[in-house]
Amino acid sequence: MTQNRQVISTDKAPPAIGPYSQAIVANGMVFCSGQIGMTTDCEIVPGGVEAETRKSLENLKKVLSAAGTSFASVVQATLFLKNMADFGAVNAIYAEYFPKNPPARACVAAAELPKGALFEIAVTALVE
Repeated sequence: MTQNRQVISTDKAPPAIGPYSQAIVANGMVFCSGQIGMTTDCEIVPGGVEAETRKSLENLKKVLSAAGTSFASVVQATLFLKNMADFGAVNAIYAEYFPKNPPARACVAAAELPKGALFEIAVTALVE
């Protein structure tokens, strides 16, 4: 069985801050690494959880695009929150990006996220 694996990297989203790829395409699926509300200069955006959530989703949009897909093809999402009290605010922004037929999802509280982030999202999508 031949395996097909393609590393996805775009300079339109923040670079990996460790030994990982922004995304991997394999067998018609896109596996995206977690995105936090970070600029391409590796700085967390100011403005709290709402600003970080929006930036994380915009970063994810760019990675998905580089992989040849979009939010419409996301099948599973995992959200990480520093504080579950932010669940409502995050959900409101998340719903803007997944307005119809949202993917399966898990949301967990994390004691700490990279670079002190308040929000992180990782997804799996179909290649369009």
